[in-house]
Amino acid sequence: MSNPLSAAWLAVATLLLMATASHSPAAWAHGDEVHGEAAVVQSSGNNPQRLADGRVLLPKEAQHRLAVRTLLASESTVAKSIELNGHVVMDPNRGGQVQASSSGRIKAPAGGIPALGSAIRQGQILAWVIPTLSAYEQAQQQAELAATRSQLTLAEQHLQRLRALVNTVPGKELQAAAAELTALRGRHAALAAVSAGEALRAPSAGVLAASNVLNGQVVEPLAVLFSIVDPAGLQIEALAYDPALVNNLAGASLQGVSLRYLGGALVLRDGALPLRFAPQQPLPLALGQSVRLIAQTREQLTGVVLPASSVVKNSANESVVWLHEQALLFRAVPVQPQALDGKRVLVTQIKAGSRVVTEGASLLNQIR
Repeated sequence: MSNPLSAAWLAVATLLLMATASHSPAAWAHGDEVHGEAAVVQSSGNNPQRLADGRVLLPKEAQHRLAVRTLLASESTVAKSIELNGHVVMDPNRGGQVQASSSGRIKAPAGGIPALGSAIRQGQILAWVIPTLSAYEQAQQQAELAATRSQLTLAEQHLQRLRALVNTVPGKELQAAAAELTALRGRHAALAAVSAGEALRAPSAGVLAASNVLNGQVVEPLAVLFSIVDPAGLQIEALAYDPALVNNLAGASLQGVSLRYLGGALVLRDGALPLRFAPQQPLPLALGQSVRLIAQTREQLTGVVLPASSVVKNSANESVVWLHEQALLFRAVPVQPQALDGKRVLVTQIKAGSRVVTEGASLLNQIR
């Protein structure tokens, strides 16, 4: 039979031993001692959380669920880039505008006024402009046209009679009659053309981008009535405020598509120098659309090139990238990114060899 007193002493001894072990130096760090290269992270559970020092604790399962991807940073040398504001313009050789040279009333052609977006052939009649005349002017014009038509008929008959008497009529008289007939025909054609109106023809082939007319509308001289563009011939005009930039550009990009630098003006327009670029591939652009492009200069910079998705904004609206420091720990580092194109940025605030988060950075930023 066991002694009850001995069992009680055994229980007390066990409790004292456990208390001593929990307060031993091996279990708790104290003072200024450093135990290992990295401090032990105290966390509650395996849930994603932001630690007191701003780092984020993210278990492996959560990393897979959030599709966090990283990249080993490496230094490289790239061209210095700057952002330029611009707008879409027309290639002067692949489009044009249609204007009326005189005032008049719009009249639809035989096939009707083309609709917006219609394919246009070069020389196609888009509309007619019929001169707007008073009743007296119209009567006078019709009377002059009728008189010319009558003179033309008489001249034709006179020439026929002279040709019938070619053996008896001097050749000089025959030539004079023929010349008079030619002059009357030209005058009749000119008067008839004025009465028919002015034909508005397409200066080039393309797509009808703008139409500012209606059947029966009265238009003024020099008003832009139609705009025709070639979607494959649109260009980008950007503004530069540094004259040295005109001869220091190597290229540019817009929406990830390379732009060919065509050249820049040497005359200021509203305090800036216009620069022209042509897309290397078709882009979904509209005439007059405002764009922001990335221009590459001939100057070279050294730093770490990262995907643009790596850079996010923190609560203080600073640009940061997330570094994967340990298996479960991530740390945000403030950076000053410089855009290289629509997909990449250059940063100089992180060291080569750092593991940078390239996908899922925005989700890491939301963990609290």
